[in-house]
Amino acid sequence: MNVQNLNSFDPFADEGDPLGGNQDVGSQQNYLHIRIQQRNGRKTLTTLQGLPKEYDPKKLLKAFKKEFACNGTLVDDEEMGQVIQLQGDQRLKIVNFLTEEGIPKNTIKLHGF
Repeated sequence: MNVQNLNSFDPFADEGDPLGGNQDVGSQQNYLHIRIQQRNGRKTLTTLQGLPKEYDPKKLLKAFKKEFACNGTLVDDEEMGQVIQLQGDQRLKIVNFLTEEGIPKNTIKLHGF
């Protein structure tokens, strides 16, 4: 039995890029990410990141705080830019608010337990 014949044929030579040239696979660029983080005990924190540039995060935070009757803050992150943090589990309320404002629902990613 001769194993040397495998050296002449490379089965992956003609494949090229396995993703088909689509470089955006797995990127988090064009999505709004809504996550929930557990604090201590029953306390939770809802974060919103990836907001498009045409929306002012300060005005949006003020509207969130008034609409949901919770406190919140705006945090600057090196990787994600400006992140809105709200007290409590406000994930579904944020999704409903943003879809009413005209953001398509397929661009919103909802994370959490």
